[in-house]
Parts: sequence; C-alpha cells; structure tokens
Amino acid sequence: MFLSIRNRLFLAFLLATCSVVASMYFIMKASFDRSLLRYVDTVEGERLERLADSLEGAYRQHGSWDFLRDDPVTWLQLVAASRPDRRMPPHHREQLERWLAERPPRDFRPPPGLPRRMRQMFEWRVVLLDEKRQVLFGGPEAPPLKYRPLLLNHRTIGYLGVTPPRIIIDVHQQRFAEEQRRSSALIALLVAAAAALLSLPLSRRLVQRITVLANATHGLAAGAYEIRVPVTSADELGQLARDFNALADTLARNEKLRRRWVADISHELRTPLAVLRGELEAVQDGVREVTPQTIETLHGEVMRLGRLINDLYELSLADIGGLNYRKQPVDLARILTQAVDSFQTEIGARQLQLDCDLPAQPVMVQADAERLHQLFANLLENSLRYTDPGGSLRITLTTGEGRAVIDFQDSAPGVADMDLSRLFERLYRVESSRSRAHGGAGLGLALCQSIVEAHQGSIVPRHSPLGGLWLSVDLPVLKSTG
Repeated sequence: MFLSIRNRLFLAFLLATCSVVASMYFIMKASFDRSLLRYVDTVEGERLERLADSLEGAYRQHGSWDFLRDDPVTWLQLVAASRPDRRMPPHHREQLERWLAERPPRDFRPPPGLPRRMRQMFEWRVVLLDEKRQVLFGGPEAPPLKYRPLLLNHRTIGYLGVTPPRIIIDVHQQRFAEEQRRSSALIALLVAAAAALLSLPLSRRLVQRITVLANATHGLAAGAYEIRVPVTSADELGQLARDFNALADTLARNEKLRRRWVADISHELRTPLAVLRGELEAVQDGVREVTPQTIETLHGEVMRLGRLINDLYELSLADIGGLNYRKQPVDLARILTQAVDSFQTEIGARQLQLDCDLPAQPVMVQADAERLHQLFANLLENSLRYTDPGGSLRITLTTGEGRAVIDFQDSAPGVADMDLSRLFERLYRVESSRSRAHGGAGLGLALCQSIVEAHQGSIVPRHSPLGGLWLSVDLPVLKSTG
C-alpha cells in the first residue's frame, strides 16, 4: 500500500510519541506499585510493633504462652487490636470466625480454598514463635524475612514476624491505586491524542515545504530557470531552498551564456565566410581579377577561420578535460625568452618599446613546454593587437615563496573597470569593432586561463601603470628553484 510522505511522517511522530508514553506509563505503574507495597510494608511494620507490645504485655500478665496455645480467638483479638482503627472489618471477622469453627484449635493455616487476595491478609501472614522458635500461631507459605524478638526483662520470650505482602488487599489502598492507574492511563491517552493532533499539522507543514521544492524542481527540469522558492527557515530545508535558488541562478546564467555563445560563434564564423563568399563571387562574376592580392586576402580569411576553429576545438577539449598536457621539469625563463624572440618582428613593425626583465638562472617548473609557449604567445599577441603603435610593453619574471610570477604590462589603450573582470569570458570583447578589425574572436584569453589553471596557477587582470592592461600569471615552481 502506498503511503505519502505526509502520512509516513504523521505515523512516525505518532508511533514515537505513543511508544514513549506507553513506556512512561508502564514504568510509572511499576514504580508506583513498588512504592505502594513499600508503604504497606511500613504500615504493617508499625502494626507489628503494636502487636509486639501487646504480646509482651500479655506474656507479662500470664507468665507464659499457655493462654494462647489453645485459644486462637484471643490471638485474633490481639492481632485485630493492632490495627490502626483497633477493629477488624466485619466481613473479615465473619470469615475468620466461620473458619475457626471448622478447624482444629491449633491449625491456624489458611484453608485450601481461600482466595489469593484473602491469603494476603495480615492475620494469615503474621507468625508467632516461642522462645524455642516453635510455632505458636501462623504457618505462612513463605517464612518471614526477619523476626522481631519479644523481650521481657531483657529476656527473649518469643519471636514475631510477618511475610511481606505480594498484593494490596486493603480496600482504601486498592481504591487509591486504581484511581492512580486510571489517572495515569487517562493522562497517557490525552498525551497520545495531543501528539496526534500536533503531528498532523507538523507533518503537513514539512511536506508542504518539500512539495514546493519538488514542484520547483519539476519546473526547473522543464527549463523554467526563473523559478525560485522562498527561504522561510534556517534549518536543513531552508538550506536546501537556498541551494536550489543558487542552482537555478547558475542554470539561468549558463543558459544565457550558452545562447550568447551560440550567437557569437555563429557571428564569428559567418564573418570570414561572408568575406570569402564575396571575394569568390566577385572573381566568378569578373568584377575582380585573380591577382596575388586577391589570393592573399582569401588566404588571410581562411587562416582567420582556421585559428577560430582551432581555438574553439582546444577550448572544448579543456572543458571536457581532454586537452593533453605532457608535464616535465622545464625552464620557464627559457620558454618565455623563446616566445618573446618569436614576436620580435611584429614588435618592431608596431614600433613598440620592449622592456624584458628575466632572471639569468633557470626557473624550473613542472609543466608542458608547448602549452606554456602557447600561453605566452597568446598573451604577447593580445598585447600587440590592442596596444597603440609607438607604445611600450614590459615583461618581467620574478620568483619567491615557491611561486613564479610573470607580468605582462602594456601601454594605452586601457580597460574599463566594468570590463576588467570579464576579459576571460569567451567571445567577450572590450571593443568589438576594433577587435574584429584586428582579427580577434575573444577566445585567446579564455584559452590562456584554461592553460594556467591546468598548471595549478592563476592569471589576474589589473590596470597597468603604463596606461594599458596588466596580466599577472602565477605558477608554482619546483622546490629546487630559489
């Protein structure tokens, strides 16, 4: 049979409460019964003391136990006189007198057919022994726990004892015990009913919050990324609601980036293809002749398209962890020098002043030499592309505390504060028209970030003191490096 979460919670709360209430009821009942028996035992101890005083006085008066040996009526009168109210209940007296008329004088044991409750009367449980420990009256089914000696002039004249009661036979005590049991049972039922009444709205409230989360999850799975759930508490369900909202924000942001990514990729691919198509159609229509200049233009667009596709491919490999890295100890300063040397022609063509400060000793890192060369080449190309002709470029490499820091600083133009944190977003351009004119698609810095992170490093953009952009790359060095 299918049970909803609300019904399961309700039953769990109810069963737990009922189990606790039932346990408390039986524990309290057992404790009350033991306490009541101890109380009865104390009362009977006081009665036994009064009976002992009466027996000692009677022995002093008669000089021996002969006055009791064949006179159970006198014995019963003495026992009855020890009661707090000094009298025996009429129905007890009638039963005892009827029994005495049917039994031999010295046979003072309970008759075989006597009910168990009647067998627990004080009269049947009290035992009197003479000074030789011979039974004068009594004969209980179990011997008393201890005997109280009877004394006359510091001489033991007998012993008196009583077996502890097993059940309560006093009418008033029975009535009191029954009232206590009924009160305990009533309280237990009231507590169970209150638990049931409280468990129902509590389980409904808990399930209501879970239902809200479940419905929101279904909507989120269907693509409704704008769904949010209210956070109404600081407990686990409140934390789950906050996590759900954070997940919805992340999915909404990723969906927005995905759509923008698809649109930008389409635009980037369409631009060189449109140029190629226009040039080829102009050649086909005879508008333009097939000249070396035309071939160079077509080749440039093809190369631009190839670089874009290659960058996209490498970024996709980085996303899925498929970009291969063959790491080994390499000299970071040597790789950086080789990358700078390969751009000397471009640096001279743009009339940039290069300030390169590299250490003379090797800076050893555990890295992929080809990927590091690609990283430095992309950073140099970014500086050359977006630095005004006649500007300056400063490259420094410093080490300390187990890290190597490579700084690329260029001159104007700079980057606004609002664009600085978005430089590593794919296809993001600070100035799209100028970037497209220079052939950039906004993928180089994103690929640089992937390479740096694959080497357990970081890359941070800042404003350059030269007026342009400052990119700082931080990489871990081998321990042998100073």
